Amino acid sequence: MKELRHQKLFIFILILLFISASFAWCYCRSKYSLTNTSYMIDTDKIREPIRILQLTDLHNSTFGEKNQKLMELSAAQSPDLIFLTGDLLNSEDPRTEIATELIADLRDIAPVYISLGNHEIEHHENFGTDIISLYEAAGGIVLEKQYEDITVNGQQIRVGGIYGYCLPEKYLKTKEADPEECAFLNDFQNTERYTMLLCHMPVCWMINEGLDEWNVDSIFSGHVHGGQVILPRIGGVYAPDLGYFPGKLEGLFESEDGSSTMVLSRGLGSIESIPRLNNIPEVVTVDLVPDSSHLSGNS
Repeated sequence: MKELRHQKLFIFILILLFISASFAWCYCRSKYSLTNTSYMIDTDKIREPIRILQLTDLHNSTFGEKNQKLMELSAAQSPDLIFLTGDLLNSEDPRTEIATELIADLRDIAPVYISLGNHEIEHHENFGTDIISLYEAAGGIVLEKQYEDITVNGQQIRVGGIYGYCLPEKYLKTKEADPEECAFLNDFQNTERYTMLLCHMPVCWMINEGLDEWNVDSIFSGHVHGGQVILPRIGGVYAPDLGYFPGKLEGLFESEDGSSTMVLSRGLGSIESIPRLNNIPEVVTVDLVPDSSHLSGNS
């Protein structure tokens, strides 16, 4: 009988060790590993491909000394443009150098466009830091309810950035939409150029008809960290503004007519109170390519 109890205790200890080792392995992969996810979006508004690299939600994380691993993976994608879609730092941490050093290094690869996240806004409130000036001094182009008309690979495109929920104009009646945001988006979408919007917050593009109501070709978002903790066959556990087990929290989301696409990244870091688990930090590459059916129809 005593031997049987010892066997049960031994098996119990083995199970605990296995669970602990599995947790530690998932935690380390979700904190220190990196993966690249590639998407392709076709459009009849361009004639030559354009490659976008998106990084989001760094949260002062580092991958190798001075983010060398992240830099190497980013450079290997050979992007034409780099989009940083907010939360590069943490609102309760006074440090800004991890974010600014990354911006400065990325600027040697391609032009860096930046939109603000909630942690940039809260960092300014907590420490009085002029985040926009810091990011711009590092070589980034910060767009806050602003856009630039640029030429990339001979293609005329418009790049804009906004921090906000971007509720459609119909929500003005209930005073839920922001009039300033609506005014900017109306101006931003008024072009024949291909439009790309950096917008940290994805929720209204996902569930409040943003993709269908606004005439924006592509939106690049983050914020939800893929659900932070990802369970096999279930997905992300929790997302801000969306609650528990909200469903798909990464990848491409399309409007009903297929004319608008949101790219939602799992991001790179996390808030320390809830670590990433089973959620490998993600670099996103998006290739904008000419619509082959459109080209063949005009050949």
